[in-house]
Amino acid sequence: MISQAAKAAPHLKRKLRARHLSMIAIGGSIGTGLFVASGATVVQAGAGGALLAYAVIGLMVYFLMTSLAEMAAYMPVSGSFSTYGAKFVEPGFGFALGWNYWYNWAVTIAVELAAASMVMKFWFPDSSGVLWSALFLAIMFSLNYISVKGFGEAEFWFSLIKVVTVVIFIVTGILMIFGILGGTHSVGFENFTAGEAPFVGGFPAMLGVAMIAGFSFQGTELVGIAAGESEDPQKNIPKAIKQVFWRILLFYVLAIFVIGMLIPYTDPNLLKGDLADIGVSPFTLVFKNAGIAFAASVMNAVILTAILSAGNSGMYASSRMLYSLATEGKAPKMFAKLSANGVPRNALYATTVVGMLCFLASIFGEKTVYLWLLSTSGMTGFIAWLGIAVCHYRFRKAYVAQGRDLNELPYRSKFYPFGPLLAFSLCMVIMLGQNYQAFMAGTIDWASVTATYIGIPLFFAIWLSYRYRNKTQFIRYEQMDLDSQRD
Repeated sequence: MISQAAKAAPHLKRKLRARHLSMIAIGGSIGTGLFVASGATVVQAGAGGALLAYAVIGLMVYFLMTSLAEMAAYMPVSGSFSTYGAKFVEPGFGFALGWNYWYNWAVTIAVELAAASMVMKFWFPDSSGVLWSALFLAIMFSLNYISVKGFGEAEFWFSLIKVVTVVIFIVTGILMIFGILGGTHSVGFENFTAGEAPFVGGFPAMLGVAMIAGFSFQGTELVGIAAGESEDPQKNIPKAIKQVFWRILLFYVLAIFVIGMLIPYTDPNLLKGDLADIGVSPFTLVFKNAGIAFAASVMNAVILTAILSAGNSGMYASSRMLYSLATEGKAPKMFAKLSANGVPRNALYATTVVGMLCFLASIFGEKTVYLWLLSTSGMTGFIAWLGIAVCHYRFRKAYVAQGRDLNELPYRSKFYPFGPLLAFSLCMVIMLGQNYQAFMAGTIDWASVTATYIGIPLFFAIWLSYRYRNKTQFIRYEQMDLDSQRD
């Protein structure tokens, strides 16, 4: 029997509906990587190379998300893969995954604040960037402070704006390709195959684009963090995951296909990929060529929406991860406290302060420190993905070793063990190859190498120090706890 006190105690509210989860999963990976940097990927590897790289990484992400869906539908907890790492691998592994992921999103908030202030300069060139950042930080904080439903609704509409923009872009682009729109002839495959296209730069160029694609897709794992506050997770988590693959892959692949067909890879504008000049966004260029007035202003507004979406999601993910770590005794207990409506406000306060301090350091302090923080956070998204693959592989092994029926899983990944093994391998290649150029020259640029890869030894330092201090061991399949923390 559950006591009256336990019933009355604040707890996380399952207020995220199926439509929220679907948009969180889809919108989590649509951002400035697609709207601004996609043009640079076409220049680097050609339209064909960029298409192939995004398709491969998209497939990898789909395998990862099916792995996460199997675990999240079975055990929907707010800590997600941090909790799974502690339960299915080793307590120190989960500890390191959790703190790395919290740090990643806390620093990302600072990055988004800086980007938002830059975007506002388009309309208000003489305004103070710090004031804009303070305003946007207050908006993000308020959306997360009120209730989880406030976060869900905001993310739903943010994501919807991005999705609609991409759909309009693809339809407009296809009409232009066939000469129906824009007052030009049918370009066909003229730009797609011009010069060295569709494949430019060979395998090294495709590897570089694969890394960009990997960063672009980061955020899809948010649906796992949201599992602890979703309605009917056994049904809605798998449903959201199933939609992710086709929608995201179609959005990215079709968008890059349209860019490659309409804009030559030699176009100097595509190389810039700079938020400071929204006119060079491939989306803006295509809309302008289609004769759409105020194309730059419209895309600037959409990019601002994408930035606010990323910051909003970052604040949610990091506060929930810190809350989960606290409930498991891996962070100060004060962060496990919930408000009456189920919001971990102390964890939210801490995350907001860290994000704000990182941003202020980039403005008033030593920018080198800020760049190093950014470099270390860049690796943690891939470490989280690696963690998901490892956790799923061991979870399924334990499930079978304990004599349980696989048909009783709420959702079962069809690609085990191929899916997690392939995702692990590709993720490892991308992580280790992030700065391969530094090794190609006659002398190794150790400063660049250190800034790029520092996240890996940092992760192992956190993991091994926890393991040494607490004398933890890898958990045997037969001894894994597969029953607690299930709703």
